[in-house]
Amino acid sequence: MTSVAEQLWDPSDRGVLRLPSGRLVRGRALRRPLPPGPAPDFAVQLLGRRPADTPWESHWLRWPDFALPSDRGRAGELFAEAWERAGGERVEVACGGGRGRTGTALACLAVIDGVPADRAVAFVRRYYDARAVETPWQRRYVERFTTR
Repeated sequence: MTSVAEQLWDPSDRGVLRLPSGRLVRGRALRRPLPPGPAPDFAVQLLGRRPADTPWESHWLRWPDFALPSDRGRAGELFAEAWERAGGERVEVACGGGRGRTGTALACLAVIDGVPADRAVAFVRRYYDARAVETPWQRRYVERFTTR
């Protein structure tokens, strides 16, 4: 029997992260072509400049490369929405390269999903990309991220 999440993303596809709850979220690099298969239903785009429009619902979070989100309150809101929607929709989190900002956001989703904040970076590096979360300040951001 397949879970609802597996009907949404193929867990074996590149960039798909399975959270401990079973929710699947796809991380990706916006500099690369859209992967084959279904399009996201909802996306959070983490870029320093406003991205091009997409045919699916997406939200832009201003987040310069190698930095932190410009609006941390908005970041928390978008991460919570992405986590909630991943329970029944195809959710994607993306930045230019798909590692630093995307990995940081995925680690925050892991915290929301119940992974202890001090283990979330290791979780994402193990199950998403070994080089995810590129800077010390991104790592500290995850370690201090709370779901309040």
